[in-house]
Amino acid sequence: MGLKRLFKSLIIVNKDVKTSRGMLYPRESETREVRSLDGIWNFVCSDETNPTQGIRDKWFDDDLSKSRPIIPMPVPASYNDITTERSLRDHVGTVWYDRKFFVPRSWEKDQRVWLRFGSVHYEAFVWINGESAVKHEMGHLPFETEVTHLLKYGAENRITVMCDNALIQTTVPQGKISEVANDGGVTIIQSYTFDFFNYAGIHRSVHLYTTPKTFIEEVEIQTKLSDNNSVGYIDYSVAVNGTAANEAENALYVRLKLYNREGVQVVNTTSDGKLEGTLKVSNAMPWWPYLMHSDPGYLYELEIQLHGANEQLLDVYRLKVGLRTLSWSNTTFQINGKPVYFRGFGRHEDSDVRGKGLDNALMVRDFNLIKWIGANAYRTSHYPYSEESMQFADQHGIMIIDECPSVDTENYNQALLDKHKSSLEQLIHRDRNHPSVVMWSIANEPRTGQLNADTYFQFVANYTRSLDSSRPVTAAIATPWTDDKAGRYLDIISFNRYNAWYSNTGRMDMVTQRVIDEATAWNKKYGKPVIMSEYGADTLEGLHLQPSFVWSEEFQSEVFSRHFKAFDALRRKKWFIGEFVWNFADFKTAQSYTRVGGNKKGVFTRARQPKAAAHLLRQRYFALGREVDQCSLPEDLFTYIVDVGGSIKNESGDL
Repeated sequence: MGLKRLFKSLIIVNKDVKTSRGMLYPRESETREVRSLDGIWNFVCSDETNPTQGIRDKWFDDDLSKSRPIIPMPVPASYNDITTERSLRDHVGTVWYDRKFFVPRSWEKDQRVWLRFGSVHYEAFVWINGESAVKHEMGHLPFETEVTHLLKYGAENRITVMCDNALIQTTVPQGKISEVANDGGVTIIQSYTFDFFNYAGIHRSVHLYTTPKTFIEEVEIQTKLSDNNSVGYIDYSVAVNGTAANEAENALYVRLKLYNREGVQVVNTTSDGKLEGTLKVSNAMPWWPYLMHSDPGYLYELEIQLHGANEQLLDVYRLKVGLRTLSWSNTTFQINGKPVYFRGFGRHEDSDVRGKGLDNALMVRDFNLIKWIGANAYRTSHYPYSEESMQFADQHGIMIIDECPSVDTENYNQALLDKHKSSLEQLIHRDRNHPSVVMWSIANEPRTGQLNADTYFQFVANYTRSLDSSRPVTAAIATPWTDDKAGRYLDIISFNRYNAWYSNTGRMDMVTQRVIDEATAWNKKYGKPVIMSEYGADTLEGLHLQPSFVWSEEFQSEVFSRHFKAFDALRRKKWFIGEFVWNFADFKTAQSYTRVGGNKKGVFTRARQPKAAAHLLRQRYFALGREVDQCSLPEDLFTYIVDVGGSIKNESGDL
């Protein structure tokens, strides 16, 4: 019987997973109101050895202050670094939030009210006025529920949230919980293999918003260009929910109006009874990535009006649309018919004090630095980033490889597969309309040589394509190409390798050829385009050593330079389509004797200031932009050095 049970546990079945609905980003319109619940909430921390006490004692039935002493906690933010308490920074298990808010009397009439969280890490339980409202398990992704029936109108209400940050072998991402003896008894230890701090809390904005009783619930669009990119097409599908949708569906239709950047209406059409169709846009302005065109990130605004019987206007929703066509083959990736060479970063949502909490000032600073350095893309390593950052990428023409929260995936099992697929369904549901999203990444550094990896990633990749076939599928693989079992199911091969750092530490003479050889081997094995999705070296800002030595700024610059030489040799082979530095900025990790305050592989510090390598990388990225995309160069790209007889200069004109 033991062997039979073991065999059954190793079988993975491709089961259906529950699909999400709704989740349109909260936007005000003629028919909708939006209110933010961001601000200072009340906060209490459960005992690590008694994480369910709050449930048993029903802390949600009254103010948290009646159960325990509260501390003020900003929302959105990670809770870990807000106080000076070690116990809260390293807390494992449940924490509780609550706050009061008013709902106007006007919201009680002829409309529905929804509560929406941008992200809670990782499992969330929510109550309104002591009544259960919603439960969600998956950090980094939004969830919502209707609360019309739970609210007191024209009166004060209370929202209570319990958040659990515990990670186990069937969560996404994975982790382990153990009890370890300490000086005074037992400590609960959360361990995980991923190399970033396990921040937790209400990380993104909380909104209340209204919709009419019959409302636009889903909008799905896909775009393409034809006639030398002069004509655009927008395929749209709208889903409706509510009483009228159920009782008189054949009487509903949508009227769509498309406006250009100047606010001029360029298309006006009415749908059929299925609420779907195609818009044709003449004299189209394509969405181009940064530096591939003089006017990147061009967005139209699509206004969707839902009408009922007798042309009654029921609901209005607006969203931005970028017209672009993606295509790929075994040798190339193209946007609007033009080959793309990716140059960018892996990144993290991470900053001092606020952790992974949404911060608009920081987001705008990051995008300014991305454009300053000449990057055209980044990967959302290793989880979905905020919806606000996705919108910003749309506006600025920054391409995104959109990654789900599966990092260091191993010990493949049925429960894990189901949650992995669910994370991708929620990600694609959320981000499918963003022109900036050009690729889906289904995992980072999964253990693709393990038993069951073949079947597991076949199911995950094919499921991703079933949700969206308009973008290629990739995964950042660190397993040696000789052992990998997942690449055959991907459209584009991405690999991570740290030559001269984790392997052959300090050996600059063991970088260039190894990168060339490994990229070539991946291409030869699978016959698909290849990206180096991570490379780099930890660098302590201000440490200068000559000759270069590990951790010095000179070492990071030289590691980059040796990789650049390999990339240029590979680019001539056409199938090598991108280079991504690890990392954009320094970030916090778990405590480790190999980490001095965190991972220091950023080309920017955690405070978003450049290290020496940032200037080197800037010169390369803009030089590539000029060669590949014929972009112009910034006037300050090179510092004037000397004019020797009018023949030796170091100016942009020499490129």
